[in-house]
Amino acid sequence: MNKTFLIAYDLNKGETSSEYLRLIKEIKELGTWAKPLESTWLVVTTGSAATVRDHLNKFIDSNDELLVMDVSGDDWGTYGINADVTKWMNANI
Repeated sequence: MNKTFLIAYDLNKGETSSEYLRLIKEIKELGTWAKPLESTWLVVTTGSAATVRDHLNKFIDSNDELLVMDVSGDDWGTYGINADVTKWMNANI
């Protein structure tokens, strides 16, 4: 069953580092996605928050931070978010 997850992270390295780029690649490969904010993604994929976390944990360092939350449902609000992202949210959350 597909769910929509919010994925957010703080990486303690430069955003152009190879590790950062690899993490982004892995997030995009999970399923259909949108990026509403810096270091924040919405992804539709199968599995649980723990499964997504465990997969992405392979691509971050021990001093980095990662948050994965199931946000499936229609109760959300935005302000100042790109119209393409809110359109994606309307179709996928």
